[in-house]
Amino acid sequence: MKLYAHPFSSYCQKVLVALYENGTPFDYRNLEDAAAKAELEALWPLARFPVLEDRGRTVLETSTIIEYLQIHHSGPVRLLPDGDAGIEVRMLDRIFDNYVMTPMQKIVLDRLRPEAERDAWGVAEARTQLDRIYGWLDERLAGRTWAAGASFTLADCAAAPSLFYADWAHPIPEARATLRAFRARLLAHPSVARAVDEARPFRRYFPLGAPDRD
Repeated sequence: MKLYAHPFSSYCQKVLVALYENGTPFDYRNLEDAAAKAELEALWPLARFPVLEDRGRTVLETSTIIEYLQIHHSGPVRLLPDGDAGIEVRMLDRIFDNYVMTPMQKIVLDRLRPEAERDAWGVAEARTQLDRIYGWLDERLAGRTWAAGASFTLADCAAAPSLFYADWAHPIPEARATLRAFRARLLAHPSVARAVDEARPFRRYFPLGAPDRD
């Protein structure tokens, strides 16, 4: 089984956390390597990542990859529970991807544009969206150890990189103590800490300048 990924990519970290959480063996095709990039482009014309290749099957999109892993390479940690618990997990997974990761990326990627073509209105809107979702999550996570409750799940795989980078791009206010504590728990969790540590050599890639923390 091969995973085409880059250590510094937030979405790649989401899948890496799932793999590390269950100790799932895989061939890490690091996209710093030109040969891995060429293989990725042959598998997926858009060359977006991560991409999982397993026994001739190509699996795209992070949440789908993690569900595939649970079905075909299950481990001791069940990241997608059944029933209503699974609905909560899937809902929060989409919230972290769509309403934390997406506005964070808007802020970050705008810095890569030529200065004359930057979207100040779009960046301001993204910051407003983050402020709103920070407040919602601060209330939603009250009394919970992990995103969906007592167990580490797919929702936490999504939460870890999204909150990690979002707090760099648009800091979580001190008043959001529940959310800040949740982020700290995530970064201390072994599978997350491993993914973060593997990405340390690439912090120079962060367009806004990586802060001297985490």
